[in-house]
Amino acid sequence: MNQKRITDILNVRLGKENYQKLMRINNPKLHQFIAKYVRLCNPAKVFICTDSPEDIQYIREAAIRNKEEAKLAIEGHTVHFDGYYDQARDKENTKYLVPKGVNLGAEINTMDREEGIKEINDILKNIMAGRELYVKFFCLGPTNSKFSIPCVQLTDSSYVAHSEDLLYRQGYEEFVRLGNYKRFFKFLHSQGELTEAGLGLRVSKNIEKRRIYIDLQDEII
Repeated sequence: MNQKRITDILNVRLGKENYQKLMRINNPKLHQFIAKYVRLCNPAKVFICTDSPEDIQYIREAAIRNKEEAKLAIEGHTVHFDGYYDQARDKENTKYLVPKGVNLGAEINTMDREEGIKEINDILKNIMAGRELYVKFFCLGPTNSKFSIPCVQLTDSSYVAHSEDLLYRQGYEEFVRLGNYKRFFKFLHSQGELTEAGLGLRVSKNIEKRRIYIDLQDEII
């Protein structure tokens, strides 16, 4: 995908405000990654989350609007439930994608990289249709440091997006600072088809399609 095509996709799909937020980050590799999966997953809207309290609050409130969380009696407190069969880690479907001939040992679950990418892309096609895609930036380790590890998360789950605020430092301004920095970790997540559960909340339905694939070459999970 050439740069003009990437720019056209982002300009149309993000809208003026979110496009301007993203363009503050002078990183063509990041732009290409986002454009590729916006096109593949086909969300109705895309929200670029900066480090501002307003953007962070927008996603917290979206978790209520989207019925991923329900309010509790104490102001600002919410509850979230995963599906009955969507508990703990899925060891069987967690795999490292490696080129042919690469062996990481008997204890590590691996899969041919080309085969894995084809399978996951088939699952991801139009998976976010009708939903909002949240683009979140984080930093593993301290910001403004040689130990900074920038990360970007694409997800249609507002619950996932804002829960990660508890785990990692906000990283939008770190991406702006780093500019055309070649190495950053990339995470792509979708809830898939949803079904109604207790308290009117919605949870993932097709657990048999759950995949956690780790592409070591492109550093994407």
